Amino acid sequence: MTTKRLLASAIAMGSALAIAAPAMADDGLGNYRDRFEPLPHFPPIPAHNSLTPEKVELGNMLFFEPRISSSGVISCATCHNPALGWADRIPRATGHDGQIGERNTPTVLNSGFLGSQFWDGREPDLEGQALGPIEADVEMAMDLDSALERLNEFDLYQKKFAEAFPGDEDPINADNLAKALASFQRTLNTPNSPFDRYLRGDIDALNQQEKDGMVAFVDTGCIACHRGPALTDSMFHRIQVPGSTDVGRFEVTGDEADMYRFRTPTLRNVGVTYPYMNNGATETLEEAVAIMGQEMLGREYDDETIANITAFLHTLTGEMPDFEVPALP
Repeated sequence: MTTKRLLASAIAMGSALAIAAPAMADDGLGNYRDRFEPLPHFPPIPAHNSLTPEKVELGNMLFFEPRISSSGVISCATCHNPALGWADRIPRATGHDGQIGERNTPTVLNSGFLGSQFWDGREPDLEGQALGPIEADVEMAMDLDSALERLNEFDLYQKKFAEAFPGDEDPINADNLAKALASFQRTLNTPNSPFDRYLRGDIDALNQQEKDGMVAFVDTGCIACHRGPALTDSMFHRIQVPGSTDVGRFEVTGDEADMYRFRTPTLRNVGVTYPYMNNGATETLEEAVAIMGQEMLGREYDDETIANITAFLHTLTGEMPDFEVPALP
């Protein structure tokens, strides 16, 4: 499916869902369902970076392009692997020259719905996030000017940048590199999970254990931080998970009040984006539920509650985005 057809199909599907949602049968849980929102097909699109097929196609190429790393072998997709929930399923990412990063790799799925980017929220949006890994010594370790020079060596990239940014005299620049990557990432969304279908009216999309987990999720307070369509408040909360000495947002602000604070991660697709926590030391979802109950809510969940909440969280795995691995020049 071409990028243009993919965008058109997603928009049409979203409209159809909005118009044709079935009437909700009564399972007695309306007060709980009303606390949640289904995930739209697209996040908000910023006025300064309209979503076009040309930008998305270019961003797709750049996401898989290893030559914008100093080694020539690491791309965005190295750590955000489509086959691994668009993450890497290891505790902490391996980057340039075998270096190990300090934090677990977050998935890029649904990242356009987040209020800030990275565990410490140091960038406000996907455009700000896009260039950081390219320049980071522990990740792709590439000087940005050198990365742009490499792209300029290829006629195909000259053509694709010109098509994506037709009003620019010199379109291969850092700003457009960030905009193209951000545009592609805004298409990596996972709507129509079993929970979304349940919220839209399919009362049988969740079984009884999963519904019990939803109830426990609300009643025990998880929803205080994990709310909205991406199930995150995008705010920063203090937590010291076992084995972590990471000071979190304090590294960004220098404010003592931000010591050990991290942005609330999305729970969308949490069943396939293990391991968990900022240091990636929590291997299972059941363990993560127990830790969050203890550390954030002051609760000791029993085994049944852990099993129920875990079952509910698995219903948040949506349909993976349709994309093409690009042919690079």
